[in-house]
Amino acid sequence: MASTLTLEVRPSSRSGYVTSLDGEALAIPDGWALLKPGDAALSRRIKLDGPSWTVKEPKGRKLFSRGIWAPAERIEVLRKQLEAERKDPNYQKKLDAGRARRAAEQERYVEEFKVAVQHFLNFSFTYDAFEDKLADAVTAHAIPVGSGTVARTQRIPIEQRAESAVIAWMRHQTSAYDQMTIPREKGKRREVRRMLAKRSRVILDQYRLDKPFDLASCPLAQALQS
Repeated sequence: MASTLTLEVRPSSRSGYVTSLDGEALAIPDGWALLKPGDAALSRRIKLDGPSWTVKEPKGRKLFSRGIWAPAERIEVLRKQLEAERKDPNYQKKLDAGRARRAAEQERYVEEFKVAVQHFLNFSFTYDAFEDKLADAVTAHAIPVGSGTVARTQRIPIEQRAESAVIAWMRHQTSAYDQMTIPREKGKRREVRRMLAKRSRVILDQYRLDKPFDLASCPLAQALQS
């Protein structure tokens, strides 16, 4: 039965139902309630404690949380447990220690990521200032927690993350990609991105050579000056 499973589902226009990822209408079990988004700690505990249905609604290419369906009694028990913990002074100390640890980890990662970006750029000494400015810009855009950029993934080495982040930044900052009307054909957006990535690499190569070129007409130089 679906009520014994932990699922990701979609909202349904039909009252008392949600929709599975396969398009099947699922009746919300008796005794279940919807925990609305907003309390991340309680949401995590609900998911870990037993079967639940996480409701996510697609809007464009993003998914937005619409809450979690789970047994009402379980939600209430876990809510009261969490409220009691939050009244304990040690709970706040634990939260503060966790935030401090995460902040330190983020600071280390920012430094590590910028170094990886600079290694990928590898500009000639002549263009050191451009390398540093570009590395700062890419890092500032890609590194924030929750940004959803390639820099936050752990699935690929940091060297690949840095390269992908540079190419993505240049796609948005040195081309008309954001204003392009791309046909809704399978593979067309990927094709455009490959074309722009190739163009970006050609631009970057100019900065790796120790010889002058026309900076005034270079889209990268213009983007870094804006």
